[in-house]
Amino acid sequence: MNPKQASRYAWLEAHLPWLAAAGQQAVWRLDDRGRASRRRLRAMKGGHRGERCVIIGNGPSLRGMDLRPLNREKTFTLNRGYLLYDRIGGAAYHVVVNPLVAEQWAWEIQSLEATKFSAWGLRRRFARHPEMIYVGGPSRSKTPRFSSDITRDIWPGATVTYVAMQIAFYLGFQQVVLIGVDHRFLAPGRPHQEVIQGGDDTNHFDPNYFGKGTRWNLPDLVTSESAYRLAREAYERDGRQ
Repeated sequence: MNPKQASRYAWLEAHLPWLAAAGQQAVWRLDDRGRASRRRLRAMKGGHRGERCVIIGNGPSLRGMDLRPLNREKTFTLNRGYLLYDRIGGAAYHVVVNPLVAEQWAWEIQSLEATKFSAWGLRRRFARHPEMIYVGGPSRSKTPRFSSDITRDIWPGATVTYVAMQIAFYLGFQQVVLIGVDHRFLAPGRPHQEVIQGGDDTNHFDPNYFGKGTRWNLPDLVTSESAYRLAREAYERDGRQ
């Protein structure tokens, strides 16, 4: 490879993620599903101003917890958090952004009565579910950020919890309570690495959450911590908790 070719290759390597995100943003703007989602989101903006919500993580600490009081709260469940519905009486909102969760359990998620949000990149998984609301396309910026306008773009922060916090902010919630966000995983490997579950799931509230033989991605706890700090700063800056 001569220097000119190497320079072109380096430019492409540096800019391909931005170009891919820009392409997805263009589709998000023009596609009927993107337009429909933006209309619905704008109609929902600030609808819970002054209220409290509970975002329910999926950690094993939920196993021994009495969750019955949550049926009096506005709640968000995440990814396979609907497995808790027999304990909490359902949820107001459900958020799924993990591609492997959508690939393996889209049919279950589509049947939920909760208002459902997903990542724009997963729209093909929910093609038969016109009521799915898609949040903004991928951010073209490499800089981690908290999105106060989820109709534009959104940075996922390596965790569905962070996406839910951005949605809750947009909906106007004054106070966001997190439970079951244990932030601890007993699984060796690299962040985002895809693995196959070898037995009962000890990292989540249900041993069948990622049951034997299912595929899932290892967490990126460092990026998640950075995302949580951004969320806290955004809420405090706006006089929220």
